[in-house]
Amino acid sequence: MSQSADAMELKEDEIKAHYVPAAEMLMQLDHTPRLAQARVSLEAPEKSPDVAATRRRFRSTTPGLLTRSTAPSSGVRLLDRIAESDDDDPLTSPAQAAVAHALRRALSIALALGEAYAEQTPLKELKKLNLEGRLPSARSNEFSDLLAAEALAALYAFGNAASFLLSSHSGEATVDIGSVDEVLTDNAPLALHGAIWELDQKLGQFANDEDTLIATMMAYAEQLMEKVQLRASTAPQLETFSQRSYRVEADDLTLNGFTPARAAKGSKLTMTFKKPNEVVGNHIAKYQAMKLAKMLMAYDFDRKLNPFAELGGFIFTFMGDGAPGTGKTTLIQMMAGMISGYCETAGYAFRYQNLSTDNIDSYQGKSGQNAKAFINNVIDPNVIGFGTIDDIDQLAGKRGDRQSSAGQLEITAVLMESFAGANTVVRGNCTFGMFSNYPENVDDALRQRAGARFLVDGPQTRDDYVDILNLLMGKNHNIPLGDFEPFAAQEIKKAVAASFESHSKPHEEGLLKVFDRVSSEIGELNTINKLGTYLKGIQEADHRFTGRAIKNITDAVKVRAMDFELPDEWMEKPDLFLFKSYDEKKGMIEELRQPITVAMVIQEINRYADSEFRYADKSDEVAISNMVREFGLSEEAKKRYLATKE
Repeated sequence: MSQSADAMELKEDEIKAHYVPAAEMLMQLDHTPRLAQARVSLEAPEKSPDVAATRRRFRSTTPGLLTRSTAPSSGVRLLDRIAESDDDDPLTSPAQAAVAHALRRALSIALALGEAYAEQTPLKELKKLNLEGRLPSARSNEFSDLLAAEALAALYAFGNAASFLLSSHSGEATVDIGSVDEVLTDNAPLALHGAIWELDQKLGQFANDEDTLIATMMAYAEQLMEKVQLRASTAPQLETFSQRSYRVEADDLTLNGFTPARAAKGSKLTMTFKKPNEVVGNHIAKYQAMKLAKMLMAYDFDRKLNPFAELGGFIFTFMGDGAPGTGKTTLIQMMAGMISGYCETAGYAFRYQNLSTDNIDSYQGKSGQNAKAFINNVIDPNVIGFGTIDDIDQLAGKRGDRQSSAGQLEITAVLMESFAGANTVVRGNCTFGMFSNYPENVDDALRQRAGARFLVDGPQTRDDYVDILNLLMGKNHNIPLGDFEPFAAQEIKKAVAASFESHSKPHEEGLLKVFDRVSSEIGELNTINKLGTYLKGIQEADHRFTGRAIKNITDAVKVRAMDFELPDEWMEKPDLFLFKSYDEKKGMIEELRQPITVAMVIQEINRYADSEFRYADKSDEVAISNMVREFGLSEEAKKRYLATKE
């Protein structure tokens, strides 16, 4: 990660100067909670004399880990709490040492940042005047506001640094620790004392072993940052912190205001990867997925931007729809496998995550938090990300649908804001795929935020069915293949060309009527004026065909202009492309770009509009079927009611 030119450096000697007070805080401090309620006793429970105390007062010495103390047993002793997480093993484990070191480092960074904030604002001067008893009463409110701002900045830096430093140790375990309440703003030291007290409480509740120790630490850091950010949204005097970057060179850490700093940590994938020839049929969907996998690899980690995102043609969100069993899961496995392989060759961190129905929670706001965490993990600019939302019709609620739960509607709101909200930034390092068997049940506004449409229609031709049978039969048989060339029909360029050509005219009956009517009135669609007239005709037939649909179509046209695959050799030998500078990669891509044609525009209009008409027809049919069922139930209920009166 390159250092930002405008980042202020937190010098290493300034951070290390706080090591001793930070370690003392971790060893023992007294704090009376104001906002949070104690859940765990600070004292070890009474036991019979022959049973060892729960809190171990003496631990084997570990370099850099201060755990031996002669201080009184009262108060918060966070290092002792950490020591309880390994079933009373007398030796300090690597995980415990990592947590202790990360906490000391994070506290020291927070204290150093608080001092830097004071120096950049009038706070340092006001502290001196207050200490000397010369603080003017006219400046007391300013002094209080600056102290509160310093406290919020230090708290956020503490959570941010702790999360960053421990990210490489986190595993698959997750812990729901509830809310973080002890967020104090009197001054930075008191705020950090409150944070340590509450962290001690959370570890006492949830840290039962090393996995949950790390998971609890990560969850606490995330919750602390979220609560502090919420408090900071209405607090004054924070511009100096929120609009400035602070660089900790030794940790490769940049603190950008109230933005989480995430380490480039990839996810551990346990799925079974599929090769492109194992995806039978689905020619356009497969072709676009293969192109997109390579597009992601053009991302420049120094510039934090992908040339495809600047030139046009990058797919940030897409919708894959099709009947059950047509290959949506196989397509995900193929695309994830390709990206994972490319990243492994280039040495990039790859993060894959799926948002599933497990993320719907009965607690108010928790489902939205889960969805936001999913988005943040995937869009992390330090990794190549691929996020999937399988069965999105079950996960995200449709507004106005009485059967949608509050949790489903929370997820819908988060996805809509994240995919095309005011603060959405498309860097080109990640993509999101929404998949559904019933896309007509997805909220219209959310569905239209899918920039590309992948129709996953499965095998279609006789050759497709022979190929899939041959593939799934495996090798444990002696049945002859017959007069057939395996996978010849899956030759991607030939199949894709035929698929695109088929969209020169609409597939859906309703859209075909619009196409024929407009063509008969104005002739061949060969100008911008005529194409715009066709789009207006589509809008008159379907009011949901809005300006966002036009944007999605033009984005798809730009993708067609990039209708080339980056050569496999560029992925296999990173020096040829991946490791070049941003400008060099951009120039190489521009050389491969082809001009936009009228045929491309017509085909993409028809592809997109076909999908909307298909969704509308299915949605209307479902609504009619439901009404017919309700009418039938009503009639049957009337008959039974009248029968009871006779």
